[in-house]
Amino acid sequence: MANSPGSMPGNDPARLSRRDLFRMTGLAAAAVGGSQLLAACGGSGPGGGGNGAQSAGGILIHGATGGGSDDTLDAHRPVNAPDIARVSNLFEPLLFWDADYRIAPALAESIEPSADAMTWTISLRQGVTFHNGKDVTAEDVLFTLNRVAGKEPTSAGVALAPIIDFDGTKKVDDSTVVIALKSPYAVLDYLLAEYTFGIVPADYDPANPVGTGAFKYKSFDPGQNSVFERYDDYWGEAALLDELRIQNFTDENAAVNALLANQVQTVDNLPYNLVDSVKGQGGQTIESNTGAWVPFTMRVDAAPFSDNRVRQAMRLIVDRQQMIDNALSGYGTLGNDLYAPFDTAYASDLPQREQDIDQARSLLRQAGQEGLQVELNTGPGIGGNVGIASANLFVEQAKQAGVDVRINRRSEFYGDQYLSYPFAQDFWNTRNYLPQAAVGVMKGGTYNETHFDKADVYPQFAQLIETAQRETDEAKRTQALQDAQEIEYENGGLIIWGFRRNVDGVGAGVSGIEPNRYLPLNAYKFQTASVSG
Repeated sequence: MANSPGSMPGNDPARLSRRDLFRMTGLAAAAVGGSQLLAACGGSGPGGGGNGAQSAGGILIHGATGGGSDDTLDAHRPVNAPDIARVSNLFEPLLFWDADYRIAPALAESIEPSADAMTWTISLRQGVTFHNGKDVTAEDVLFTLNRVAGKEPTSAGVALAPIIDFDGTKKVDDSTVVIALKSPYAVLDYLLAEYTFGIVPADYDPANPVGTGAFKYKSFDPGQNSVFERYDDYWGEAALLDELRIQNFTDENAAVNALLANQVQTVDNLPYNLVDSVKGQGGQTIESNTGAWVPFTMRVDAAPFSDNRVRQAMRLIVDRQQMIDNALSGYGTLGNDLYAPFDTAYASDLPQREQDIDQARSLLRQAGQEGLQVELNTGPGIGGNVGIASANLFVEQAKQAGVDVRINRRSEFYGDQYLSYPFAQDFWNTRNYLPQAAVGVMKGGTYNETHFDKADVYPQFAQLIETAQRETDEAKRTQALQDAQEIEYENGGLIIWGFRRNVDGVGAGVSGIEPNRYLPLNAYKFQTASVSG
C-alpha cells in the first residue's frame, strides 16, 4: 500500500472541519457522477482504465462475482458483490466517500452539526429527481431515515437506531431536514455516507425499485442477472451507455473466460493468477489499494472459540506474509487483526502479530485443546478466489500447531446459516472504525459474525465506543478508539491477516473508467463508461 496503515495522502481530514471538506472538494454533479468502477490506484492499458475516444449508446455487461438466490434489489440490505453493484448504480446516499477517502456531498449539498453534535442540518441538492420523475424532498429523507434506522435497523441504521430522536427529527422545508439525536454523535456524516443509505421515495417498493442513480431498474433475476437503463434526467453527468447489465458469476474462472471472450466487458475481483492472461489478450486491469479484507471469523460465544486462548492461538497460527504472497500473489499489505486502516485513529502502534507456532501450541495446551479439530465454513464470492485460497493455506499452517481444519465450501454461504458459523470467512470493503464496529462488532450489528457482544470484555469495549461517538474533541476521540482497538486486538474474534490490493478486469473495447486512489464504498458506478465494437 502506498500509504502506511492509518495515514492518508494529502490533507488530513481529521484536521479539517466538515465545512472545509465540502468547500475543498468542490464536488458537484460532475464529480459525484464520475465513474468509479472498482476505484483504482493504477492499472494497465490507456489511462489505467481505458480513456480513449468515447461514444454514447451500447450495452455494458459487468461480471460480478458471487451472489445467489438470496440476491436483492433492496437499497438498504445488500450483502454480496452483485448486490453492491446494483445498489451503487440505482441509489445514492446524502454523502459519499470520494477518491481520497474523504466525505463529499452527494444528494445533500451540506450537512452541518451543531456545536454539541446533538443536531445535524441537512440541505438537499436542488434539481434531483427519482427515476419516476418525482423531486427528492425532505419527506423522502425522513422516510429513508425511518426505513434504515426504525424498528428493524439495516446495516446503515444499526448505529443510528439507538441515538436518533425521531420525534425531534423533522422537516424544516422541502429541502431541509434537521436530525435530532438522543446523545451526541460526532461523526454522524460517516454513517450518512454509507452506500447502504441510499435515499428512496416515501412510497418505495423493493420489488420495483426507484432511486436517483444514473441507471434505472428494468429487470432482475436473482442469482443470474439484472438489467438497468440510462436515466436521462439524472442530476449529474448522465450515463453514456444505453443499458447496464450485471451478471452473476459464482466461478471466478468462468468470469475471466467470459471477459476474454467479450461476453462481458468488466469483471470484479480477478483471480490473481489470471491477471497476466487478461493483460496478454488485450484486456486492461485496474489495481487499487482498497483497505478491503477477507477475514477468518471466530464466534466468541461458541466452543472452542469461547476460550480466548484458542482465539489467540488461531491468530498466531497464521503466516500473514505467506497469505499475502500466495493467496494475494503479493497484491496486499499486512493486517494486524484490526480493520479500518484508512481511519486516522487506526491503532498502528500495536505490535505486529506474527506466526508463533510454539506459543500457539502452548495456548491450545493450556485451553485443553491439543489436537483441535474445527470446521471452516467458506463459499464462492468471498473476495473472488481469495477466500478459498487463504482457507487452503490456513489448513496447512494449522497442521504445524497440531490443528486439523476441515473446509466446508458451502454453495449458499450467505443463506440462512450465515452469521451462525462458529468458524468461517467473509469479505469486507473498507470503512472507518466506528461505522465498521457498528455493523460488524456491536450488539445488534447487522453482520455481527463473531458475536463479540457476548465476550466478557464487551461492556468496557462498548463504553469506549460510546465515548468516541459523543466526543467532539478529535484527540480524545482518537484515544477512545485506539483503546477500543486494543481490546479487540487482545480479545476479538477476527483474524485479519492482510488488506488486499484489488485487481479488476476491463475489456479492450471499454473506455471512460477512471482510476482512483482507493476503493471507497461508492464503487461499481458506470455512468462515464462507454463500449465499442
